[in-house]
Amino acid sequence: MRVGAVVIRIIRQLLRDKRSIALLIFAPLLVITLVWLVLDGDPYEPKIAAENIPAPLEQVLQNELEKDVVQMSESEAKEAFQKEDLDAFITIKNHVPYVLLEGSDPTANSAVMKVIQTAFSSLSDQKNIQPDVEYYYGSDKINLFDQTGSVLIGFFVFFFVFVLGGISFLRERTQGTLEKLLSTPIKRWEIVTGYLLGFGLFTIIQSFVIVTYCVYVLDIWMAGDFWQLLVVTFLLAITALALATLLSAFANNELQIMQFIPIVIIPQAFFSGIFNLETLAEWLQVLSKFMPLTYGADAIQEIMIKGKDLADLWQDLLILFGFVLLFYVLNIFALKKHRRL
Repeated sequence: MRVGAVVIRIIRQLLRDKRSIALLIFAPLLVITLVWLVLDGDPYEPKIAAENIPAPLEQVLQNELEKDVVQMSESEAKEAFQKEDLDAFITIKNHVPYVLLEGSDPTANSAVMKVIQTAFSSLSDQKNIQPDVEYYYGSDKINLFDQTGSVLIGFFVFFFVFVLGGISFLRERTQGTLEKLLSTPIKRWEIVTGYLLGFGLFTIIQSFVIVTYCVYVLDIWMAGDFWQLLVVTFLLAITALALATLLSAFANNELQIMQFIPIVIIPQAFFSGIFNLETLAEWLQVLSKFMPLTYGADAIQEIMIKGKDLADLWQDLLILFGFVLLFYVLNIFALKKHRRL
């Protein structure tokens, strides 16, 4: 009888928590659907340019690709690499096929080499010829972790800052600290600014530790400047903190903060650059544009793999700053419901 009473109490408690019931049912469906959408995409079709290659080789390459083999010089190909408009360039140097890979995307690299190997194997006079392969970005020594590590840095910074920031701000409410502040003449924007700066100091320290460990201990490929990587990581951390404080205003306990993870964090992981978005449906590519981690992870990867500077990444940084500003303003309005009239 006493066991039955406990069971009934738990059931009634869960039934009253509509958010937990919804999460229990719909969150797994959401995550599985995202996995299906990402992994069930079309095969990646590489964009290849060529100059002065034999007509039979060009014809075979053309047959292997849905896109046309573009004719351009090596210097034009390098400009296209910088604009992310090309995956590989092929020409003949010293009577040997020469392949220049863009190099920053393992999916594109693999697709290019598969097409080239198939093309050479189909030509009887080229079967035993091994092309000379070079990388415009990165190196053939870069492994899978080097390629994805830059994205994972952004994801883990965003994830842990979101969790710790959301729970910390929630405790300010549940312990009555926020309510006492709101009963004073202090303005809402001053509270939001103070909390973001206060908690932000610790998120910056956390970000510094994660980045330093990944670059200098795990020895992830690092082509850019360390301090520029820190700037992007700090901005991404502040974005996560502002979002966490905003969503914590709608949570009543720490469990409900964790319930936002399958809805807010996991979808961003799928669209942050771990998987090539060009293989996905167009509407999914558009959806990724509304996620802060898309821009933060892209900027981190550009610095680490391609060695770019902050000036080259001004669009990503501006959009991230825009997210911070948006969440900051929404935080001010969210505090309004907690202020006693």
